[in-house]
Amino acid sequence: MAEKRDYYDVLGIKKGASESEIKKAYRQMAKKYHPDNNPDDKSAEEKMKEVNQAYEILSDSEKRSSYDQFGHAAFEQGGAGGGGYYGGGMDFDMGDIFNMFGFGGSGSTARRNGPQRGSDIGVTIQISFEEAIFGTTKEISINITDKCDTCNGTGAKTGTHAETCKRCNGTGQERVVQQSIFGAMTSVRTCSVCGGTGKIIKDPCPTCRGKGRVKKAKKFEVNIPKGIDHGQTIRLSGKGEAGINGGGYGDLMVTVYVQPDRYFVRKGMDIYCDVPITFVQATLGDEITIKTIDGEQKYTVKPGTQPETVATMRGVGVPNLRNNAQRGNQVVTFKVKIPTELTGRQKEILKEFYNPNVVENEKKGFWDKMKEKLED
Repeated sequence: MAEKRDYYDVLGIKKGASESEIKKAYRQMAKKYHPDNNPDDKSAEEKMKEVNQAYEILSDSEKRSSYDQFGHAAFEQGGAGGGGYYGGGMDFDMGDIFNMFGFGGSGSTARRNGPQRGSDIGVTIQISFEEAIFGTTKEISINITDKCDTCNGTGAKTGTHAETCKRCNGTGQERVVQQSIFGAMTSVRTCSVCGGTGKIIKDPCPTCRGKGRVKKAKKFEVNIPKGIDHGQTIRLSGKGEAGINGGGYGDLMVTVYVQPDRYFVRKGMDIYCDVPITFVQATLGDEITIKTIDGEQKYTVKPGTQPETVATMRGVGVPNLRNNAQRGNQVVTFKVKIPTELTGRQKEILKEFYNPNVVENEKKGFWDKMKEKLED
């Protein structure tokens, strides 16, 4: 019988390799020599057996320690077992195989006892139209899962500490051997004793009951920038929920809802509004006052302004969210108010302006006549 090769050489790693290095090397070797990738290749099948044997020993901390001390002799007389890929005694991590060929998922063998970032939290706030334009500061109050102050997040009672789980040796996972048609199949699952944390808390903190986190009411100040629009979100980094096992905090996501204004309508960086003017102002022109977000401004209505005429007041719109020096415009639509109640004299004057016998090509039109009449 051929002499067995050194297991570290089989996987192509050094003796002091870490668990992750061993696992990575195994995946590479298993993919290289897998029977599906090497049909009718007996040598690949034998190498696959050798790779499985090496990984079985080196991936187990106790077996690896024995192997480092005594070599292959530590597992003779049926100690560790051998066997092949299709025969009894074969031992491999199903999660590794499934992940390697795309059937598993990153969570099948991922350690759950490592640091985990806290969850993000989403909240909404309402602000006025003016507050969205000029910016403001709002205080919000939320209930959030935060680190327990009593135990500082350890989950253990003051003066005590969590102990390493003896079942999984702190890994948060345990191996389960099951017999199948392929032989002994080893799968990895969450430790049934510690629940995947890798630690056992014998004396839990009375405040958080061993969880290390509690619900708290917290207040935050949210700076609303100038020019923010309806539905946009502000991210407050590190203001979300506390992490697990020393993981960082999540983020607080504040979505802004802008209340509509009775006078203005926003479209991008421009502001739209309707401005009513009288029949006479539209005919003769006039200097009027128009409301803007910066206050009232004078505007000259040109003589003969037609209904629905649109005018642009530049630079009095919404500030650019990234550069407040840039602003949009205010777009004004003039709404000409037609009088509904006239005196007898006013009706006579209007009738004088309107003569149904006048052809359309007459030199002076209706508006010209009205202007002359009003100026008399």
